[in-house]
Amino acid sequence: MNKYESVIIIRPLLTEDETKETINRYKKMYENFSNRPVEVEDLGKKKLAYEIQGNKEGHYVIFNFYAKSEDISEVERNYRIDDNVMKFITVRQEMEAEDNPEVVEDDMEM
Repeated sequence: MNKYESVIIIRPLLTEDETKETINRYKKMYENFSNRPVEVEDLGKKKLAYEIQGNKEGHYVIFNFYAKSEDISEVERNYRIDDNVMKFITVRQEMEAEDNPEVVEDDMEM
């Protein structure tokens, strides 16, 4: 199981409820992958560096979650078919010793 960070830009014209619904849908999906809590950072609306799909701003959300590498293709497939998501990027993060129980156990034995 790897640790991932996914940043999405949601269309700014959605209502507050529609935006929350989109965020919660992905949060539940990530929780189902690992049965671990998902860290969500809602940055709100920000001006875009360039226009995307005719929009000059977007609603930024950052998710930190655990998943298997094969789950990421499913996540990105969902992003692509979701009209509310304008852009996304998902990257694997380096895991610290406290995030990985195997590493902590190995350090204790020494």
